[in-house]
Amino acid sequence: MTATEQRFREFKMPDVGEGLTEAEILKWYVQPGDTVTDGQVICEVETAKAAVELPCPYDGVVRTVHFEEGTTVDVGTSIIVVDTDPGAGPAEAPAAESAPAAEAEEEAEPQGRQAVLVGYGAAPSSTKRRARKAQPGGAAPAAAAVQAELNGHAGTAAPAPAAPATPATPTAPATPAASAAPAASAVPTAERPLAKPPVRKLAKDLGIDLAAVTPTGPDGVITREDVHAAASAAAPAAEAPAEVAPAASVATGGSEAVRARETRIPIKGVRKATAQAMVKSAFTAPHVTEFITVDVTRTMKLVQELKQDPDMAGLRVNPLLLVAKALLVAIKRNPEINAAWDEENQEIVRKDYVNLGIAAATPRGLIVPNIKDAGAKTLPQLAAALGELVSTAREGKTAPGDMAGGTVTITNVGVFGVDAGTPILNPGESAILAFGAVKLQPWVHKGKVKPRQVTTLALSFDHRLVDGELGSKVLADIAAILEHPKRLITWA
Repeated sequence: MTATEQRFREFKMPDVGEGLTEAEILKWYVQPGDTVTDGQVICEVETAKAAVELPCPYDGVVRTVHFEEGTTVDVGTSIIVVDTDPGAGPAEAPAAESAPAAEAEEEAEPQGRQAVLVGYGAAPSSTKRRARKAQPGGAAPAAAAVQAELNGHAGTAAPAPAAPATPATPTAPATPAASAAPAASAVPTAERPLAKPPVRKLAKDLGIDLAAVTPTGPDGVITREDVHAAASAAAPAAEAPAEVAPAASVATGGSEAVRARETRIPIKGVRKATAQAMVKSAFTAPHVTEFITVDVTRTMKLVQELKQDPDMAGLRVNPLLLVAKALLVAIKRNPEINAAWDEENQEIVRKDYVNLGIAAATPRGLIVPNIKDAGAKTLPQLAAALGELVSTAREGKTAPGDMAGGTVTITNVGVFGVDAGTPILNPGESAILAFGAVKLQPWVHKGKVKPRQVTTLALSFDHRLVDGELGSKVLADIAAILEHPKRLITWA
């Protein structure tokens, strides 16, 4: 590492989750010129799992902030440069800001010297890459290096094609065309516009030529906003045919008038991860869903009694707490359901611990954090863990580790007034229980029709490892406990 590199330290986007490849910068807490200390939070980023605050690993002064808020950045990409010795006076720019010509092997920094946050894991960049060869007559332009990175070819640029050079002859008179040829070959005129693959796809979908778009991003990179601006500018030209044949335009549904009444929301972050997980689960694990309707009047009375119990003071006590406890007792009685399917090794992995997931709706989308070793907790401990889990999820501060390793999940659709549903398994889990709305309904109780508190439970399970008998026994046990909650003591 050169002296310049030791002074100007680049902080790269870390892998803040389990194998995540990108994160969106939500908010910067520092700007160029600000003094920072080791451990100071410099920005908040959103991954596919949660929002996370990133601490700076250096002391110094912020020299450069590479990306604006709202930008999605790949793991391993430098996001900020810190001058760790600001009192040393002016110095040459860091290597990352220039692109000198070279033909040497450029090797990634050893893991021990990378700016990796504790517990986040190293960025997936441990292989060698070959630097771009120097072009005749000068150093490689910095834009070419940026272009290579955006095209996904590490260290390889894609220069514009140039006409092959021809030797000059003393007898051939110089013509204007011949004299202009060297200048044309030295300065490429058809250089590919700088843009990331998602931006290129957006431009293609909107019919925008990137070569005609004015870039506003760092190093001349075209952003999504640039493409949308170009599309808006081109709208008047696109509307001209509509004046001639408005009926045809409306019939195809592609007029600007129709688009103006639509809202397009980028699929990213938690929403993107949830969609991918649900598709994978739905088309990998064969789902079976069973339903049961149960009288929970006694459970609802117990909830009210527990709210007055001194041992539960200050804790979140609600029907979901007793449903969770009932599920844990049912799993204890039928441990075979607490398992996972290992496709690679063709094994069923039965687990002696229960990490109970609770599906939580948050402003950023649906997440499923889990309570570790929930089966070993007492009712007050379970209530405390459940309250903390829900509060943290609503604040958007759930750590990636809290969403890993779940074994079974509960989704409380009843809070939305929904009676039942067919929940999709959280990937890697064996079962998910949907808890429906509790409603006052006519019910046969002790031979008479009386108004009782009734709910519907739906249990979805992976039929590869849970057969119908086992799934039915678990669901029946949960219902029996909720109908007669004293079984929490006799069966536990």
